[in-house]
Amino acid sequence: MLKSLALVILVSGIVACQSNSTDKAAVVSQSAAKPAVSTGITPLDTAAIMRRKQIPVLCYHQIRDWRSTDSKSAKDDIVQIAAFKEHIKMLADQGYHSILPDQLYDYLTTGAPLPSKPIMFTFDDTDLDQFTIAAPELKKYNFKAVYFIMTVSIGRPHYMTKAQIKQLSDEGNIIGSHTWDHHPFTKLSGKDWEIQLDKPTKKLEEITGKPIKYFAYPFGLWNKEGLPELHKRGFKAAFQLSTKRYPTDPLMTIRRIIDSGHWNSKNLLSNVQRDF
Repeated sequence: MLKSLALVILVSGIVACQSNSTDKAAVVSQSAAKPAVSTGITPLDTAAIMRRKQIPVLCYHQIRDWRSTDSKSAKDDIVQIAAFKEHIKMLADQGYHSILPDQLYDYLTTGAPLPSKPIMFTFDDTDLDQFTIAAPELKKYNFKAVYFIMTVSIGRPHYMTKAQIKQLSDEGNIIGSHTWDHHPFTKLSGKDWEIQLDKPTKKLEEITGKPIKYFAYPFGLWNKEGLPELHKRGFKAAFQLSTKRYPTDPLMTIRRIIDSGHWNSKNLLSNVQRDF
């Protein structure tokens, strides 16, 4: 009995242990040699994950034509409709095959095979044009995608409804969490975790009837101090933007690049081939 209790305490201590480094950029430390924990129980070979070739993951926000009020920086996150269609057709013509997060997770953790030229499409923020424009275009090429939902927006004007989110899920796409109201992950503490993680997860699971296993950081921003909060809630992986992965926990810092509204198809292909 005492030996079993000591073992439980020891395992709990290992899971709870986190690096004390405060330098966000200095993620390579003594703790980098320690395996990350996917669910708080099963150790993962993080070194093997880091050695595997990264898979291209694209991030989209709005799919609509530019307005006179859109700033130059805002246009980075707004891909015009004709350009989006050209980009997707180009990727299909180039022989890319879409994959979903479970496939990526299995590849990273076990080396499971992927289709030739794999790529992942992700959409943030619940914008309605993702349902009305992006999803039908992807469907033409048998592409699936991941939709990271900001639950405060559900049912509001210009955003998706519960029924539309469920339809995307029923059609084989993946629904993930993007917090309740896009609050920066780096600023969450205390009751914020319930508001920004627990309640959105429950709501999305009620809508889809499926577990919510994947998360995308608002603004792509993350900090290592918050990663245990994702682990303890059973998230399998989380997606940032283009900054370097955290070697101690690469599954919680999977990289994505934004398909910029300023890019043509050639620019997109060049960046996909160069950045991953």
